[in-house]
Amino acid sequence: MTRDHVIVLPGGGYGRISDNESTTIVSWLESLGLSASYFAYPVKTRHPAVVDAVRGEIRRVRETGVERVALVGFSAGGHAAGHTALAPGASVRERVDLVLLSYPVVSMMLPTHRESREHLLGPDATDEERAAASVDLLVTPDAPPFFVWHTAEDPVVPVQHSYLLGMALAAAGVRHALHVFPNGRHGLNLARKEGDGDARLWTGLAEAWLREEGWLP
Repeated sequence: MTRDHVIVLPGGGYGRISDNESTTIVSWLESLGLSASYFAYPVKTRHPAVVDAVRGEIRRVRETGVERVALVGFSAGGHAAGHTALAPGASVRERVDLVLLSYPVVSMMLPTHRESREHLLGPDATDEERAAASVDLLVTPDAPPFFVWHTAEDPVVPVQHSYLLGMALAAAGVRHALHVFPNGRHGLNLARKEGDGDARLWTGLAEAWLREEGWLP
């Protein structure tokens, strides 16, 4: 029986599920010796449908006997992972034990990445609704450990999103790692292509962090 399991949430701006960040990421995690799967959460649907669906997948995984569940999210999938991990109202079976985010959408208060915000909250969302869906504003001291990485020149989801989350995690005293690489486009996946720069280091850093957190031998 597998004790731990990782659920991967690909990006896609809440309008689609990106093929770029699904099976490739699962294969990488499995190469580390982890049990992993990706989840095609609902898109083009309003909150709380995504959080409800991801929590349902967490419950399903736990029903197989898994004790610890991690979420790995990319871009809008990073928002879905962070939102699910931190939003209030989760049951014991829906809890998340570890979160790893790659170039995540974090804040619904920022004007950037309007696509994700409007798919999730609608074009006329109030400030209150936007704040309630901003991952950085949901951090509490009992949040699980976070690993976050981004590139400083990301033109699609600006690095400010990850900085906001990092500051919130630090203020709450939550165990976390935050890595920002100077160069790299959005949607780097494993960052193994020519021209991806130092972002290629993220997988090694993540592996070391997973080991430090007790998820790898």
